[in-house]
Amino acid sequence: MPSNKNAVTRYQIIDRLLANRYKDYSIGDITKLVNEELEEMGIKPVTKRTIEMDINYLEDKGPFYVDIDRYEIEEISQKDLKPHKKTCLRYVDRTFSIFKKKFTEDEQFLLSEALSLLGQFDGLPDFEGLESLRGKVEIKDRPRIVAFDKNPLEGTTVFGELFTAISQKTVVELHLHVFQAPDTDIVFKVHPYLLKEYNRRWYLFGAEFQTENIMNFALDRIDSVEPLPNHKFVPCDCDLDERFEDIIGVTYDPDKHVQEIVFWVSDRSKDYVATKPLHDSQCNFRSEREKDLRQAYPQLPAGAFFSIKCRENYELLRELSSFGKELIVLSPKEIQKAIFDKIGEMCERYKDVIG
Repeated sequence: MPSNKNAVTRYQIIDRLLANRYKDYSIGDITKLVNEELEEMGIKPVTKRTIEMDINYLEDKGPFYVDIDRYEIEEISQKDLKPHKKTCLRYVDRTFSIFKKKFTEDEQFLLSEALSLLGQFDGLPDFEGLESLRGKVEIKDRPRIVAFDKNPLEGTTVFGELFTAISQKTVVELHLHVFQAPDTDIVFKVHPYLLKEYNRRWYLFGAEFQTENIMNFALDRIDSVEPLPNHKFVPCDCDLDERFEDIIGVTYDPDKHVQEIVFWVSDRSKDYVATKPLHDSQCNFRSEREKDLRQAYPQLPAGAFFSIKCRENYELLRELSSFGKELIVLSPKEIQKAIFDKIGEMCERYKDVIG
């Protein structure tokens, strides 16, 4: 094997490209992508002939002797817009890599547990390969250590299909329904960016194809996912993590501003709220601020005072009202009134039922 360090770097990049099950790479494509990564590392680009020699070395000389499939596809040329045949390469064995290493027993156990978690989601890319790998790394006579709630998407491949679309940067067409009209087919074209779980429901976050406005879609309302590989994918131009910093849940209204919400919690629930914050920004008031609030609200017995800073949305109001009389919103007035109205409507419903 050549001792050239740059050659080993090229082998690592080529190995990753040949293992990709979702892209069709010709020698020209591989050369272009290898050179892009080499230039980022400050390494001089190489010729197509060098890449051909690298692949021949991996195929025909020790210690590798890899099996590479050469197959043809038809694609539309960007020059004359006519179909042309293109010869592509990939590993015959979809699980193969020349840089695999043996796992320790602890690594095997951790990987087995992670694969068990991923195995809940039907339709993940190379699911058969995951099952095969789980069988190889599974260690008998070791107890289950971590347990999660049962996946509510069991029996549907939507999660796996969207996982693949995000990882492969592919535009998708979503066919979905709303609870109010389950028989109505609603269609959206989306640049998919993120799968996020909240309150035992999974959501897809992505940009609407034409407007590029960020939207979210509950996966249990998506009936089918159709990949659109010929549509140009537009990467996300914002930090989605920052978006979630300002809200509880998933609903984001840009017209709502971040505000401080102050609330009192009873002795019965204050430790629960203190150890399981409603939001990352939560503060527990003490000293002068607590003293001022106790003077302002002498009718509130003992308990503790807290605040969070976030935008108003449906999930915020639901969370605050879920504590009933154990949590009272003190400010701002519009949030306090929204909770008051919500509880009032609930009382009216109970009156109708109780009679």
